Amino acid sequence: MTSDGEKPDPFLHAYRDDLAAASLKGRVSAERFTEGRQAGICKGLVDLRREPDAGSRLDTQLLFGETATVYDERDGWAWVQNETDSYVGYVESAALGEAPKPPTDQVSALRSYLFPEPDLKAPPLDCLSIASPVRVVGEDGDYAALDGGGFLYRKHLAALPSENESDYVASALRFLGTPYYWGGRSSIGLDCAALIQLCLARAGMPVLRDSYMQGSSVGQAVDWRPGETILRRGDLVYFPGHCVIMLDDREVVHANAFTMSVAIEALEAVEQRVIAESGGTGITGVRRLRP
Repeated sequence: MTSDGEKPDPFLHAYRDDLAAASLKGRVSAERFTEGRQAGICKGLVDLRREPDAGSRLDTQLLFGETATVYDERDGWAWVQNETDSYVGYVESAALGEAPKPPTDQVSALRSYLFPEPDLKAPPLDCLSIASPVRVVGEDGDYAALDGGGFLYRKHLAALPSENESDYVASALRFLGTPYYWGGRSSIGLDCAALIQLCLARAGMPVLRDSYMQGSSVGQAVDWRPGETILRRGDLVYFPGHCVIMLDDREVVHANAFTMSVAIEALEAVEQRVIAESGGTGITGVRRLRP
């Protein structure tokens, strides 16, 4: 328990009745505490689940090259916390490798094949998603050699931290038509908050994973007054369980379960739909990332 009697968010803090992160000692109760160990995500896209069961609910996904702290591991499952956004859950142990060295680049294409050699005709080893961090250790023609093995097409990478895609609205438009997928975090399928998280990651702005987390932490709060506040391109608008990116003062781009895709809609239409679905609650907040 915290000093005010409330438990820390279990999606952002690693604790169970039997085990907790050492950093939480004095804040939560657990049978024992551990520092854990660092590991790297060695597969292109890895499901992080609520329980150590392939049939358990999908909460989010981890990307190749991300670092996770492993607090417990048994029966083919690991209880981890993602370093990128602090998300806690269970992944299959087979998806974990050695702790990665600091990345030099980030995947900038929506997705890119990892080849065993610098040859586009070679059978790919995996497919990496946008915003995946990688460490380049050499080049061979048009391909970058990665630490740990494999080659990526060089033009699908952006050097860190200098080659950021600062226009995150333009980044979001690249995802148009991508299927909506609860817990998804790639151009194969993603949800509303993941769209924002990935686009801001490409802009060099790491943010938390879920909409309720972002709604109180991203950028600066805008004094939202219905009918008075003028929204602008890049504003992030939050609703109960949903979030969108403003294209201008009226239209938005968002991953949504109405079209089951990333789509452009009028903000008014989205708000009215959410009001109907939530029992009367519309916009809960607006966040602005730039003055």
